[in-house]
Amino acid sequence: MNQIFKIAVSTALLFSASSLFAQEMDSTGTKQTNSKEVLLESSEEDSVSVQPIKPLNLKIAEDKIDGNTIAISVGDDSKTKLMDLEEARRYDSLWLKELHDSAQLFSELLLEVQNPSEEEITMVDLPTDTLKARLALLDEKTPFNISYNSSLESVIKSFLVRKKDLMQRMITASQFYFPLFEQELDNQDVPLEIKYLAIIESALNPRARSRVGAKGLWQFMYGTGKMYGLEVSSYVDERNDPIFATKAAAKYLSKLHGIFNDWDLALAAYNSGPGNVNKAIRRSGGYKNYWNIRRNLPRETAGYLPAFLATMYIFEYAEEHGLQYKKADRPYFETDTVHVKNLITFDQISKLVDISKEELEMLNPAYKLNIIPKIKGKTYALRLPVTKIGKFVSNEEAIYAYAKKELDSLEKPLPQLTQAKNQVRYKVRSGDYLGRIAERYGVGVSQIKRWNGLRSNNLRVGQRLTIFPRKPYISKQAVAKTSTSKSSTATLASNGSKVHTVKEGDSLWTISRKYPGVSIENLRKWNGLSGNNLKPGTKLKLCDCSS
Repeated sequence: MNQIFKIAVSTALLFSASSLFAQEMDSTGTKQTNSKEVLLESSEEDSVSVQPIKPLNLKIAEDKIDGNTIAISVGDDSKTKLMDLEEARRYDSLWLKELHDSAQLFSELLLEVQNPSEEEITMVDLPTDTLKARLALLDEKTPFNISYNSSLESVIKSFLVRKKDLMQRMITASQFYFPLFEQELDNQDVPLEIKYLAIIESALNPRARSRVGAKGLWQFMYGTGKMYGLEVSSYVDERNDPIFATKAAAKYLSKLHGIFNDWDLALAAYNSGPGNVNKAIRRSGGYKNYWNIRRNLPRETAGYLPAFLATMYIFEYAEEHGLQYKKADRPYFETDTVHVKNLITFDQISKLVDISKEELEMLNPAYKLNIIPKIKGKTYALRLPVTKIGKFVSNEEAIYAYAKKELDSLEKPLPQLTQAKNQVRYKVRSGDYLGRIAERYGVGVSQIKRWNGLRSNNLRVGQRLTIFPRKPYISKQAVAKTSTSKSSTATLASNGSKVHTVKEGDSLWTISRKYPGVSIENLRKWNGLSGNNLKPGTKLKLCDCSS
């Protein structure tokens, strides 16, 4: 593992069932490598004895165990499964449940921010004088302008009455991400209280997506994400990666503060853009205090800072309002990462390392298709619990061999990588429907809906759709011109070559992808092949020809 970041989980915080980690970038300062080394110091109660792991002599067998688990030869001729290193290592069900359930709260919290309540709520034990005193204390220890006003009081009481359960869930789920947030915010000299912003943005759902296409814990739009180095492709969306996205958010917020020299306005600009904040300042007559320009901001932004301050208040005074942490025994940062050397799927990792797909998806939310790709010039990492990482590293070659063997046998190849820069903007025409458009560009209907935040299949003429095509669109005119040479387009490679010499690592699938119009079945038929095994140096015909 080429490790770039290090996570240090301090004894004191682990003893209180929290965690803290420190990340260090290498001298290159690149974000491409996200590998981390975990340095654990735990209380005696939580400590685990870790023995050196002896690499297993693994050989992939043809048969299966229980119908779905591959048999592995270990040392002698006996057959066994890759067993877990410790039976006690059961991922805390609290986290899988809490984080999964919390992900559903994104839209609920978004509606609360977009439609701030101004009604007076008296069903909570919070006298105005008490609230004023507590807000004054918060103002003393934060760089935000926290002062009492009736609008803020309404939002706080609304959260405590109508959204109390939601806030309880956020307090619990926050243990999963807040240590990461605090480290990155500190690295950029951004106030640590900004961590509460992720609750307002995404309800701590790393795969949250807004109706306008903003994604991740920090809700980056595509353009802003690219500006701060977040990669987006058919396989990977780093806006969903907790570490990369938090780093980008801290840099963006720091930049906004440099513009306005005020954290309240920086938050408003983060939500609606610096241009809208500047307009509000002009329309207000030159005021630069958020509360003075609030009426000139977009409606959602008008409810944004009060929701942020209300969340901060509720977290700081949770016990006073009967809200308590459900402390977790296994913090998020008891994980490690390994650089993945070959294409591999979550299904394969799940089977071989004995970890659920749910957990893999939660720990690796940036991989959109549950596939970790291999792309020249790119480095991708797999995050696993520390008790699983040794199993993966010790058996790495056998795992990749199994993955390659399985992928080579697929009749339908995995989706071809399409960089987001190759996206097209399609204008809906009369008679169009999602199925036709999806077929035209070689994508799925569900993908088009996801890319464009569509909740139904209805389209309107003139509507613009963002599409990341997996095949070029060929017009009817182009089809008509080439219809007379159908046989040649189906059998000859585009570069005119009639023969392919097999190289090390080639498979029928990879060869078919190199030559448009040539399929795996074509290669088998033209070359008399019955299986998938290829020998380097073999010359394969690329057309139905005699020579």
